[in-house]
Amino acid sequence: MASRTLTRADLSEAVYRQVGLSRSESGELVEQVIGEICDAIVRGETVKLSSFATFQVRDKNERIGRNPKTGEEVPILPRRVMTFKASNVLKQRILDGHGAGGKKS
Repeated sequence: MASRTLTRADLSEAVYRQVGLSRSESGELVEQVIGEICDAIVRGETVKLSSFATFQVRDKNERIGRNPKTGEEVPILPRRVMTFKASNVLKQRILDGHGAGGKKS
């Protein structure tokens, strides 16, 4: 599988080509959308993009972990983490893109 990273510039260019906004307007639009998503996540809101994914912030409690090198028990402090859950539509597109089709015979 080829390793390619999609960047903000790539997204801006796609908006420019497909929507017809100017390059600067396309860049501003991408920045505003990403900024709004980030702001909502920071506020602890769930962000659901239909047919794509859901982003959610979860609180994790303190727990005891283990240093794999020494085996020593170490407390892991409570923290907030972001979860990403792909939609079924996205999961199916990924399967279809790999030729698996996700269909049972």
